[in-house]
Amino acid sequence: MTEAQSAPSPFGRAARGAARFTARHLSHQLGGGQRARVVIVLACVLGLSAADATTVGASATELRSGLHISNTDIGLLVAVTSLVAALATLPFGVLADRVRRTWTLAAVIVLWGVAMLWSAMVGDFGELLIARLFLGAVTAAAGPLVASLVGDYFAPSERGRIYGFILAGELFGAGFGFAVTGDIAQLSWRAAFVILALPAFALAWFAFRLPEPERGGAGTLAAEPGTRGPQREAQAADGEPRRTDAQRIAEEHGISPDPDLILERHERRMNIFAAVRHVLAVRTNVILIAASACAYYFLAGVQTFGSQFAKEQYGINQALANLLLLVIGTGAIGGVLLGGAVGDRLLRRGMLNGRVITAAVAATLTVVIFAPAIFTRSVFSAVPYLIFAVLFLSAQAPALDAARLDIMPPFLWGRAEAVRTFLRGIAQALAPLLFGAVSDHVFGGGRSGLQWTFAIMLVPLLASAYLLFKALRTYPKDVATAAASARYE
Repeated sequence: MTEAQSAPSPFGRAARGAARFTARHLSHQLGGGQRARVVIVLACVLGLSAADATTVGASATELRSGLHISNTDIGLLVAVTSLVAALATLPFGVLADRVRRTWTLAAVIVLWGVAMLWSAMVGDFGELLIARLFLGAVTAAAGPLVASLVGDYFAPSERGRIYGFILAGELFGAGFGFAVTGDIAQLSWRAAFVILALPAFALAWFAFRLPEPERGGAGTLAAEPGTRGPQREAQAADGEPRRTDAQRIAEEHGISPDPDLILERHERRMNIFAAVRHVLAVRTNVILIAASACAYYFLAGVQTFGSQFAKEQYGINQALANLLLLVIGTGAIGGVLLGGAVGDRLLRRGMLNGRVITAAVAATLTVVIFAPAIFTRSVFSAVPYLIFAVLFLSAQAPALDAARLDIMPPFLWGRAEAVRTFLRGIAQALAPLLFGAVSDHVFGGGRSGLQWTFAIMLVPLLASAYLLFKALRTYPKDVATAAASARYE
């Protein structure tokens, strides 16, 4: 090979330069190489889980012809897998609070890869259903383990922003599962499952290599000098855990905890039933779970019927509908990055309810902006509305994820996230069925049926906004209560 042949092409040099610039920028934004590695691995975990979840829908046509099944069978695959995943989050929540989380996460990711390879080799629908049930059970580990790790890796003042980057990874994964594996499935649906299985084994190794953070926030990763993120802070006196910004502000305002909900040291290892009772006794947590479930319910309906609605409402073909969903996805990524950062900034400026206010306002704007997109018939008129509506819909998630860590003592983070994921999973599993049933049997099906179904389903989003504004009253006391419980660690 001559020197000219071995020299990199201009395109190759530009690609490597762009990759190095992106890596440096991410490292600076996330506080250095070690912190960036943690965020990227956790983002990839949620991204792989989201890609797995969307692959069946993206491969639906090929699965129907390859296994001789119906749309009902496809719906059964999605619904049952979601329900099993919801149930499996509860035991994983217990593990998240008691075992080495990084090794547990690595082990279940290996099982994800095995389940995806199994899905690629099935011979009939029954075997595929069993494989997907197994996959749903093991992917359920992601929510509780990631939530618990974020709480211990990163300082309370930046958790919303960090969650934004991690949830962006989840959105990238969903887009990859929808677009890339969907295109691969047109050649072979088995190849689509294999493509997702292979990265799982590499990701498991990176997760295994992550350092296990000390529980209770005592081992947070300090940002490197000259990068974004807080430097290591001094630990609280008398061996007490460092207070979060929200807890400090609550104390400065003299907000007293609820004595009936303070957990003492001997209650730290409560069983799953006692933990669930406590988690559901915290009023703000119940409100945030309900609000989040309403938002995810609507989002699940959009994911299932959004492409079909776009084709019929705006008169575009499948390729343009897929492209439209990917363009709208940029709004979702912008939303998670913006929502987490805004909530953190308001909190640092002394606004105790900053994260909840961010989510409540975003939920309200989502409804206001979505409505015109549902009733316009022009795709060009709809695109700006859809992008900003999805931006505000997504902006709620990182702010609320960070707020939930403030109202729960650290030794319950895994189990609290498991309860939330369980209830959210039920809402997501029911959404496609209810959207389809209302469209067909209430509004008569077709374009008009889907249009009015999406309009009616804005009501859960309104309910979400209402609940979040209610949470502004209960959040301060629950923050103070979590701080009082944390002192018994």
